[in-house]
Amino acid sequence: MHLFYDPNIDQSTVSYQMNETESRHACKVLRLKEGDVVGLLNGKGVYAEAEITDANPKRCQVKLISVTTEEVPDYAVHIAICPTKMNERMEWMVEKATELGVTEITFLLSKNSERKALKLERFVNIAISAMKQSKRFYLPKINDLVKVDAFIENNPSGFIAHCYEGEKHNLATVFDRSSPILIGPEGDFSPEECAFAKKKGYKELSLGKNRLRTETAGLYACMQALMNR
Repeated sequence: MHLFYDPNIDQSTVSYQMNETESRHACKVLRLKEGDVVGLLNGKGVYAEAEITDANPKRCQVKLISVTTEEVPDYAVHIAICPTKMNERMEWMVEKATELGVTEITFLLSKNSERKALKLERFVNIAISAMKQSKRFYLPKINDLVKVDAFIENNPSGFIAHCYEGEKHNLATVFDRSSPILIGPEGDFSPEECAFAKKKGYKELSLGKNRLRTETAGLYACMQALMNR
C-alpha cells in the first residue's frame, strides 16, 4: 500500500485533502484513481487507511476508513552530529538512521567543521521518505545547526565519541535510553570541546577499533543505542 505523509491528520479526521506535493505524487506519478486505498501517516503515531474520493493531482481528496495509533517510544536516541563536507554522506546517514529508529538528529557546528551551513528542509524530506519506506509511525525530529559548546551547555550529560586517548566506554553497555550522542566532524572535535563535554558530565565512547567516517560513526552509534531499547 502506498503511504503518504501530512502532520495535520489525527484521530478525529474523517475526510482529508492531501497537500499539493502528495496529491501530485499520488495522482500523476503513481496514477492512483478514485476507489484506491492508501495509507496516511502524521509522523506523530497516527496511521490511517483511506479511500481516494477525488483523484485531483492538485488537491486529492480521501475518506478515512480506519485509524490506528502507536504509543510514543519509551526511549530516545538523539544523534548530535557534525555535517560532512560531502552532503550526500550525511543524507545517507539521516535516511538509514530514520529507518533504524532514531528519534532525534541535531546538526553540530564544531571548531573543526568543514561544512558550516546546510539546507534543513532537504534533510527533513529525506527523513519523511525514510519514515514512509520503513513504515515507521514517528518522524524523527531534525534540528538545525548549533555550536557544539552551546549544545553541550543546553544538554548536560551525554556521550561523546572522539579519536583522542581517554577512558572510553562501549555505548551498548552504558547508554541510558535518552542522553544525546555526539559525533564529530572529519577532523574530530577539538580537544577543548572534548574537555568541555567531560566537564559537563559526558562519557567518552569507543566505536570499535577502526577509525570510522563521520556518517558511519553516526549510524554505528545509532545501532548501538537501539540495542538497549
